Amino acid sequence: MQVLLFDIDGTLIDAGGAGQAAMEQAIAREFGETRPVFDIPAAGRTDRAIGRDLFDYYSIPATDANWSRYVQTYLSLLPVSLREREGGILPGVVTLLERLARREDVFLGLLTGNFVEGARLKLQHYGLHDHFRMGGFGDEHLERDDVARQAFATLQDHLPEVATTDIWVIGDTPSDVRCARAIGARAVAVATGMFSAEQLAPCNADVLLSDLTNADEWLISLGL
Repeated sequence: MQVLLFDIDGTLIDAGGAGQAAMEQAIAREFGETRPVFDIPAAGRTDRAIGRDLFDYYSIPATDANWSRYVQTYLSLLPVSLREREGGILPGVVTLLERLARREDVFLGLLTGNFVEGARLKLQHYGLHDHFRMGGFGDEHLERDDVARQAFATLQDHLPEVATTDIWVIGDTPSDVRCARAIGARAVAVATGMFSAEQLAPCNADVLLSDLTNADEWLISLGL
């Protein structure tokens, strides 16, 4: 059994900045803060970490009540934000997922920094959600490596005997490669996000692709 754990933003979809816009709108609606946001990176990070940085940026007390208000409002605004932006599914994704879904020797999951509900909303918006059976998400963890560990623990509930060498993490950032290594998995880096193939090369992923239309050689090597 080959286990493929996919990142979402920059790997499966380009949401057109919908997530970031909804986060900033949630801060404005709940806490009245509208100053432009600078120097808060998002690529490869968890929604928990990005939200923490937004709270720090605006000096919002990080109480449980404030966090709950922020998350609930973000998730209520995200569907509208997705509809308003010209995002899309990235090249090769639909064909790849449909090919893999037909196989009984492939298990598809997610390994993403998105909140679990944010992941669902994004993937349902683009018609991709039903391909995935489990995942690791960014609700609780600040570090992507911890999300990978969570994903591996959840995976073991489905496949108790799974070997880490049969797990692949597919993502578009150096963080995706690093978190794969944190659980002993292999990594596919795909240059469809903010990082070019040249920028991803030093991460030493097992496979480096320009986009997922070029996955045939990798899949053939796996017998898929």
